Amino acid sequence: MVSPSGPKMLIARLKIGDYNSELAETLGRATPKRIQDHQSGRFLLQLCLERWGIPLDSIEVLRTELRAPYLSWLEGVWRNDPLPGISIGHSGDWAVCAIIEPGWWVGIDGEPANRGIQQNAFDMMAKGEELEWLRKNADQAIKMWTAKEAVQKSEQLGMNLNPRNIVLTNHQVHSFKHDDLMVSIAWRKSGDKPRTQEDNLLDATREAMKDNPNFEIGCKVTREP
Repeated sequence: MVSPSGPKMLIARLKIGDYNSELAETLGRATPKRIQDHQSGRFLLQLCLERWGIPLDSIEVLRTELRAPYLSWLEGVWRNDPLPGISIGHSGDWAVCAIIEPGWWVGIDGEPANRGIQQNAFDMMAKGEELEWLRKNADQAIKMWTAKEAVQKSEQLGMNLNPRNIVLTNHQVHSFKHDDLMVSIAWRKSGDKPRTQEDNLLDATREAMKDNPNFEIGCKVTREP
């Protein structure tokens, strides 16, 4: 797929199937369908990262307190250069993935384009004038739904951001139909990334070097004469 104008992105989709990804999480008692969806999404992410040039043996996928996934260097690699932002989704027969250049957050959502949304559910995704417009343009419901879910992901808030409170014109969102799939991507400048123990140690080392020009890292062995 062609990415929208703006920051560099990679957007892809993959038919859900029986894949095994080294980036997958342990899902415990999840249903076989849930596991298949998850494995497919993480396998697609793996393919995208390889295309982007990220060494898979040096990174892992972690989650924020609000469950938003992000890339992190493995402990022991001793790298803190910025990594791209990621987003994964799955619905129906497809998994979707978006990667965006460092310094940005991205959210992606894909739904079957012909999926219907009942009008009695419209007030869960819109309010006021937007809700009235949606009732008159019911055929746009799936586009609005994917766009708002993409925004939720790009803000790294998920369902903690009520879709009724999302005004799409206030966000950078691109929606398009690809074959039988409605896809929406949202992006924004990134906020602070979660800190690791290595980040703290590197910062402490940097401060110690500033305060003491003779500061050295390592181990000295003194031999008695």
